[in-house]
Amino acid sequence: MEDKNFFDKVYEVAKLIPYGRITSYGAIAKYLGAARSARMVGWAMNNSLAKEVPAHRVVNRVGVLTGKHHFDGTNLMQQLLENEGIEVVDNQIIDFQKHFWDPGKELDAEL
Repeated sequence: MEDKNFFDKVYEVAKLIPYGRITSYGAIAKYLGAARSARMVGWAMNNSLAKEVPAHRVVNRVGVLTGKHHFDGTNLMQQLLENEGIEVVDNQIIDFQKHFWDPGKELDAEL
C-alpha cells in the first residue's frame, strides 16, 4: 500500500467493514498509523460515494451519524444501517460497542 494516497488507504479499510458492523473515523485513522487524522478519514468518506465504499458504516467515536448530510435523501445513511440490523435513534447508533468493528484488532498489521 506504500504508493497509495491516504484516501485510497481509507477506502480499502472501509471496504473491509463487515455487513452489520460499524467503525469510527478515528479507528480507521489509528489503524493507518495516523491517529490524529480522523477528520481526514471523514473527508475521504465524503468523497467516496463514486468508489463503492460503504461509507454509511463509518460514524464518529460515540456512534453519531455525523456524515448523514452527505447521503442523498434525509435518512439514507440511517436506512442503510437499519437494513443491516443496526438500530439508530436520534442519529445515534444503539448498542454502539456491540456493532463496533475495530480494524486494529480485526485486520492484520498489513493491509
